[in-house]
Amino acid sequence: MFSVGTIPGGTPQSPEPGAASASFPSLAPVSGRGEAEEEEDNEQEPAEIYLCALWTSGYLGIAYYDTSDSTIHFMPDAPDHESLKLLQRVLDEINPRSVVTSAKQDENMTRFLGKLASQEHREPKRPEIVFLPSVDFGLEISKQRLLAGNYSFIPDSMTTTEKILFLSSIIPFDCLLTVRALGGLLKFLGRRRIGVELEDYNVSVPILGFKKFVLTHLVSIDQDTYSVLQIFKSESHPSVYKVASGLKEGLSLFGILNRCHCKWGQKLLRLWFTRPTHDLGELNSRLDVIQFFLLPQNLDMAQMLHRLLGHIKNVPLILKRMKLSHTKVSDWQVLYKTVYSALGLRDACRSLPQSIQLFQDIAQEFSDDLYHIASLIGKVVDFEGSLAENRFTVLPNIDPEIDEKKRRLMGLPSFLTEVARKELENLDSRIPSCSVIYIPLIGFLLCIPRLPFMVEASDFEIEGLDFMFLSEEKLHYRSARTKELDALLGDLHCDIRDQETLLMYQLQCQVLARAAVLTRVLDLASRLDVLLALASAARDYGYSRPRYSPQLLGVRILNGRHPLMELCARTFVPNSAECGGDKGRIKVITGPNSSGKSIYLKQVGLITFMALVGSFVPAEEAEIGAVDAIFTRIHSCESISLGLSTFMIDLNQVAKAVNNATKQSLVLIDEFGKGTNTVDGLALLAAVLRHWLALGPMCPHIFVATNFLSLVQLQLLPQGPLVQYLVCEGIANASHASYTAAQAGLPSNLIARGKEVSDLIRSGKPIKPVKELLKEKQMENCQTLVDKFLKLDLEDPSLDLDIFMSQEVLPAATGIL
Repeated sequence: MFSVGTIPGGTPQSPEPGAASASFPSLAPVSGRGEAEEEEDNEQEPAEIYLCALWTSGYLGIAYYDTSDSTIHFMPDAPDHESLKLLQRVLDEINPRSVVTSAKQDENMTRFLGKLASQEHREPKRPEIVFLPSVDFGLEISKQRLLAGNYSFIPDSMTTTEKILFLSSIIPFDCLLTVRALGGLLKFLGRRRIGVELEDYNVSVPILGFKKFVLTHLVSIDQDTYSVLQIFKSESHPSVYKVASGLKEGLSLFGILNRCHCKWGQKLLRLWFTRPTHDLGELNSRLDVIQFFLLPQNLDMAQMLHRLLGHIKNVPLILKRMKLSHTKVSDWQVLYKTVYSALGLRDACRSLPQSIQLFQDIAQEFSDDLYHIASLIGKVVDFEGSLAENRFTVLPNIDPEIDEKKRRLMGLPSFLTEVARKELENLDSRIPSCSVIYIPLIGFLLCIPRLPFMVEASDFEIEGLDFMFLSEEKLHYRSARTKELDALLGDLHCDIRDQETLLMYQLQCQVLARAAVLTRVLDLASRLDVLLALASAARDYGYSRPRYSPQLLGVRILNGRHPLMELCARTFVPNSAECGGDKGRIKVITGPNSSGKSIYLKQVGLITFMALVGSFVPAEEAEIGAVDAIFTRIHSCESISLGLSTFMIDLNQVAKAVNNATKQSLVLIDEFGKGTNTVDGLALLAAVLRHWLALGPMCPHIFVATNFLSLVQLQLLPQGPLVQYLVCEGIANASHASYTAAQAGLPSNLIARGKEVSDLIRSGKPIKPVKELLKEKQMENCQTLVDKFLKLDLEDPSLDLDIFMSQEVLPAATGIL
């Protein structure tokens, strides 16, 4: 409450500082909040994904809901094997919280879901399996559910027929499994009320759009490969304030290339990394943009575009809040900056070559709807007043009725002071002062200080006044004048709020009606952000543009470098790699320990991967052929939860490559077989390689690093054009393990003894203990026995010499002799 007119003894004074809890708000301007606070307002809970999948007669239908952007993604009906490899790929990529499917399922799907539910080691966690009655997936009821949905991107003015035509342009109704999956997903969302659990039941789950995704032209890469190549690497966050929130990106390929300025750019870059592709049109379109921004004359333009992209904020979250009528004051500021930054991007791209598809798309699709949105927000929203009052307020001259009520509200203090003076003239002379205050929803009240004689409730009664309540030693009454004020002025504060809220709702409707263009802005801006980030990294690290040759089966790399190792090592020696054609399909790499064999394998894998996501690569030249998968057996990804030995994990990794690699696959194998007996490990390695060699022209492209020199010395691999030895032609005759041990800091006597034993094994001679070590051990045992004799107390009556001799002397004598 807040006193607006006080008369002590008939003299007007300023409002009391202690009475400020419920009156009309102060209109003094307050300073705006910083970017950090805007970011906090636009933070949201971690994204959760709910997936619905149906598999029938060899075809798969998938749809999922992403809470981060309140969008439903669907995949048109696609053929899938009985082992459901395509569904597994989708699950690995999006990690859904729940998997929804029909209770009436094919045996293959049932077996797959059972296996999925039993994967306790699954990262980050295994999904919840939800079964709905098969009737919920009926085709007709699913279509009705889709058509009956409340979508903000469809104008309310559309007729039913127009709505059907509009949705038909987005959703493939001829893909029956997909339609049924969408219907089941909508049923699940409505039942769980995802994101609106605490809202009224008539508030539906917000759906801001439908997006199609496809998994064609994708290169298959499993999680082990992502881990061993350090494409992603999560580490605990060092800040104590973010320990609970999870992880940060460590030294990884994603970490060094992620220079995005907006969060949606980072999200798209991660998506590209999880979906490498061999679609040449898509890859070359990405490389064209990167190459354009690498030109020296375009550096200033790239920096300006990156600054603008920094103002592209979380538009889907704002649209979701608008849909639920939860819009904050900061949302209008963020949306205003986002839209004006998008207009800046459009104007800049119109001056760039329209031969590059991305520039053309931004120039055309960032339509005048953006200017309309920005103009509306700029003309209607009073940002300074909204921040001061922490609610939506409008600028003057928008609504004459609101302006008039605000003028009345602004003039209330002086007016109420005059009313208080007149009231004091009619009060008891013992009352020293009074004030007239305004409380929203209650109205105008006469406020009188409590006098000493006012003890009981009956003492509060004053003739001509209606007692209301006592608060903070002040009595509040209604008088004839305050009742007249209620009738004359009404509840000004609430009236103003109601009218401004109505204007906010109308403005929200205008924005939501143009949500499609805002969504498109986010898509294209995030793509531009990713490509600018890749161009920045390519410029700083000296990367070059790769070439794609569909006719080439394999890869050709000239003076390639490991993108992470070259940042950590003082010197890095580039190495070339070539496989396919007349260069052979199996490359056997031998060499001393710590010579860089593993780094060489990872380098080949990383350069190939970077080319398949549309990035420049760390090499003088790189030509990438048709690659459909990358398999690795480099490090053993051990986990107690797996319940498997290290060697069994190695076997599983190799088995994946043996069972799935094609003639277009790249396979990287490092030290396979070392986890078991030398002879058995060597035999397994030779058997695997001979299996692939027997495939002839269907053999994958394989790089093998090994210290099993007998693989070559015993001629376990057949001679022929398919096998070559790298990096220099020839075979390493020794592992030089002793030199590596010395560099690692092992004592010289241990190294010398190890070398001696190694030589004895090679020459077939018996291994004998070292005499000096044996004598030293005997002397230690003798000294120990002498010490025990000297400690004996022969006068001790409890001493039993027979026990001492049998338990102490005889065992020690055996060791000495």
